[in-house]
Amino acid sequence: MSAAGTAQPAQQVKLSLPLVYQQELFQELRKEDELVVLARGLGLIRLITNLLHSYDAAGNNLIVVVGAEDRENAWIGEALAEHAAMSMSSRARGLTVVNTDFTSVAAREKMYAAGGIFSITSRILVVDMLTGLLSPETITGMVVLHADRAAATSLEAFILRIYRQKNKVGFLKAFSDNPDPFTTGFSPLATMMRNLFLRKASLWPRFHVHVAQALEGKKKAEVIELEVPMTDSMREIQNAVMECVEVSIQELKKANTGLEMDDWNLDSALLKNFDMIVRRQLDPNWHRVSWKTKQIVNDLTVLRGMLQSILALDAVSFLQQLDTIHAAHSPAPGSTRQTQSPWLFLDAAQTIFNTAKRRVYSSNQRPNLDSTNIDALRPVLEEQPKWAVLADVLEEIDRDLYFEPAARDDSNGTILIMCSDANTCRQLRDYLQTMHVKPRTEQKVEEFHDPDEDKPSASFMMRRKLRNYLKWKREFAQVSANLFSENQKAITGAVDPRLRQSKGRGPPTKRRRVRGGGVVGAGAGPGRLDNGSIAQYFEKPDEVAELMAEVQITEEETKQKEDIVADPLEDMDDYYRLYEMQDLVVIHAYEGDLDEHILEEIKPKYIIMYEPDASFIRRVEVYRSSHNDRNVRVYFLYYGGSVEEQRYLSTVRREKDAFTRLIKERASMSLVMTVDAHGAEDPQEAFLRTINTRIAGGGRLAATAQPPRVVVDVREFRSSLPSLLHGRSMVIVPCMLTVGDYILSPGVCVERKSVSDLISSFKDGRLYGQCEAMFQHYRSPMLLIEFDQNKSFTLEPFADFSGSLASVSAAHAGAGDLQGKIVLLTLAFPKLRVIWSSSPYETAEIFERLKAQEEEPDPIAAVRAGLDADTQAEDRVFSAEPRDMLAAVPGVTPKNITSLVLQTENIKEVANMTVAELDPLVGKEAAGRICGFFAKDLLEDE
Repeated sequence: MSAAGTAQPAQQVKLSLPLVYQQELFQELRKEDELVVLARGLGLIRLITNLLHSYDAAGNNLIVVVGAEDRENAWIGEALAEHAAMSMSSRARGLTVVNTDFTSVAAREKMYAAGGIFSITSRILVVDMLTGLLSPETITGMVVLHADRAAATSLEAFILRIYRQKNKVGFLKAFSDNPDPFTTGFSPLATMMRNLFLRKASLWPRFHVHVAQALEGKKKAEVIELEVPMTDSMREIQNAVMECVEVSIQELKKANTGLEMDDWNLDSALLKNFDMIVRRQLDPNWHRVSWKTKQIVNDLTVLRGMLQSILALDAVSFLQQLDTIHAAHSPAPGSTRQTQSPWLFLDAAQTIFNTAKRRVYSSNQRPNLDSTNIDALRPVLEEQPKWAVLADVLEEIDRDLYFEPAARDDSNGTILIMCSDANTCRQLRDYLQTMHVKPRTEQKVEEFHDPDEDKPSASFMMRRKLRNYLKWKREFAQVSANLFSENQKAITGAVDPRLRQSKGRGPPTKRRRVRGGGVVGAGAGPGRLDNGSIAQYFEKPDEVAELMAEVQITEEETKQKEDIVADPLEDMDDYYRLYEMQDLVVIHAYEGDLDEHILEEIKPKYIIMYEPDASFIRRVEVYRSSHNDRNVRVYFLYYGGSVEEQRYLSTVRREKDAFTRLIKERASMSLVMTVDAHGAEDPQEAFLRTINTRIAGGGRLAATAQPPRVVVDVREFRSSLPSLLHGRSMVIVPCMLTVGDYILSPGVCVERKSVSDLISSFKDGRLYGQCEAMFQHYRSPMLLIEFDQNKSFTLEPFADFSGSLASVSAAHAGAGDLQGKIVLLTLAFPKLRVIWSSSPYETAEIFERLKAQEEEPDPIAAVRAGLDADTQAEDRVFSAEPRDMLAAVPGVTPKNITSLVLQTENIKEVANMTVAELDPLVGKEAAGRICGFFAKDLLEDE
């Protein structure tokens, strides 16, 4: 294999970059290292695969791909295989994915030595580079995907630092299609480029002159925009949800003054990352914020999901979702107003629930046998407006395919429908399969035939959904009543009136409190509870039975459905045939860069964007501009004046603003200074390190030119601490440790715990055993409790005293319990040193000071600690019964039982040993418990 950096891309390689800006960017990447930020949808993965193929075809290269996701690996591997087949290159070997499936170290080492293109997970790559399994000097170059994730403490930045310290000639190219992270903070672009060890940034927005010329030429796709008006009910629900969101944001601002809240507004609430923005600002003081604030933050996520659901879900599914949301946010019986979601007390919430119910069914009065009027439920089943528009578009396409002569282009004539997720795909599939099933219950005269009856309708599908909903609602009400009936009896003395009626306990006309605060009466709609929140609907069984009868399927409808939905390929014994591509309707969900692959495979002539997506529009532009022989017509559907339209426009505007800020920063940015390729440190610091100041007690002045070394457990590479230690010029030696997480010296062992890990370690008792093991093998065991750098440095939780007393007492009890367990741990191990660190940065500084007066650790000894006794024990055969008896003695743990078995002859010897004799084997605390057990007089206890 060639030396790193000497190999060049193959000169005669067939590439698939048809557009001018793609070719220009490719040539630019071949010449120099740079960060490429490309607008989403302009073919980033295609560019990367062509670049990788140019090196793959040259052979004798070792290329490492960092940061690729599983689906990207699959596509890159397939694309490289296709490139190799087209170019007939014998040197191309394709992509090799190295993940957790590659458990053999020898297999990885052999593959690295043979060369090729490898996509390696970050955790495996950093360990292989530190251990020398993959020598950085042999790497020809690195390709970094999702460069926007390369924060200073990330594994990707750690990998690039190791690479650049030992390899200054290998190339480095980073890619991203998300400009937003490069615009957050002070000089974000320069900071990110320092993390990536790059000095040049190449920006390619949609309004770049070369991109615009390539996509706005003569070969433009035909785009037909269809603005679909929402129904009055949909608009009413959307406005009510928006009001709840606005009120929730205002309440957040009132309760959290002093924070930067410029982005806390209704426009920002439409963005996908709004939840992350709010939580990121509240996270440093999350334990101090009130219960009300935490509840509102959770409510915002629910309300924003409802804004999407009202447009995506059908009326029945949306009502069912509201039922589950109401049940989840309703208080337990007897709780106070302060423990409920605040938005449930707004009048807008009443509007949401009332209107959603009216879209599915309504309550009408009809005369009874005794000439009185009673309430009856009638189905409404409002259809989504986009369904009818979709049916009209498909009908128009069918007319074009019928009357238009044979296609003169390379398109297949396939109809491709794109939507947001798999649930919408299933919804459209059901609609298209049943939209021609007509509800005919009686024969009609021919001359009075209504032409509207031939129009597509979702009646069949919606009635089926309503039947399923009514069955689900009955089961849901029963489960809810059973779960909380005991509490209701004890606190309010109320049960569900429908349950009373079924058990003969009372008439259904009496109003009673039910689970979730629902008020039920004859024909009663949802009201409010005593505390002011929204009540839930519970219809009476006779009303539900009548409604169920209204939506039953007739025999004629069943026959129609069988004719429409029948699949001729189900009976393979009769015949087999393939469908023509123009007869297919493909429904697919947006999948980012993989959508480009879908377009190339299907070659659609008609594309229906059921929901807007800015990046997919650009992919269609690139697809149409890349093929002269393919015509594309795009139908773009969106709800006018909806959140859907606002979110689309906001996404486009934010991306444009982000690229504008990046261009301005790059124009005013001075040269980005990166670390020297060799990682050379200051000569003065190197000289001072050679002078070892351990001369106390008359010792001689020692000198060492070796940098400080830390042995790190491989599982610790999930955290950012190893990267920060490496940044302080320490040598990181990854090993599989049995005792401790970080070995700073032959006598100093550190067990690192985050706060969450500390709590779980106390719960399962794991920490006690870890401390015992450290005391057996090291002179100075230490427990490091490390906090998040973005959170407050305290264990004390502050509860909201306006909430329920139970929540306050539980919070303080949890804090006292944790602090009490720490005290008990220090009492059990008086010599255990506890280090409190506010962030990984401070931890790295603490480790540096701890190592100043210590010898360097031996990695082999660190690995053997905790294993030697087990290895010796395996060589000898012991009786299982005495060992099990000894394991039952208090103070004997799985960690120290091996020492007892090896150093003693039998249980009798252990029983006669003193605390001083047991101390070297199991520790003082365990020795006291063992002696106390054997010295206990059972007769005295009796």
